[in-house]
Amino acid sequence: MVHYADTRLDLSFAALADTTRRGVLERLGRADASITDLAESFGMTLTGMKKHVGVLEKAGLVATRKTGRVRTCSLGPDGMAAEAAWIDSRRRLWAARFDGLDTIVADLKRREAHDDQQ
Repeated sequence: MVHYADTRLDLSFAALADTTRRGVLERLGRADASITDLAESFGMTLTGMKKHVGVLEKAGLVATRKTGRVRTCSLGPDGMAAEAAWIDSRRRLWAARFDGLDTIVADLKRREAHDDQQ
């Protein structure tokens, strides 16, 4: 069996598996926010939110910048283009497989109808 290593996708999908991190991305999609603001919005400690932001940052989904004592978060510069492309390639693969299955089922139905007529 062949194993493919795509660390970027692994990190992204692991980051997206958490409800809070998806919520952070949703929130940052509306406007940049400090880690303090995010922690307050999600009712969690600053340390907890720093960990979530760190996971998102490592995956490339969030970028942070520090101005004085404030660390501001924004959506990552690449967005989720690689993840969306991977999902789309899987969607096309499965669509092609289901189209092939539809062809087989239609052929079997035609044969069955033909056999019933004889």
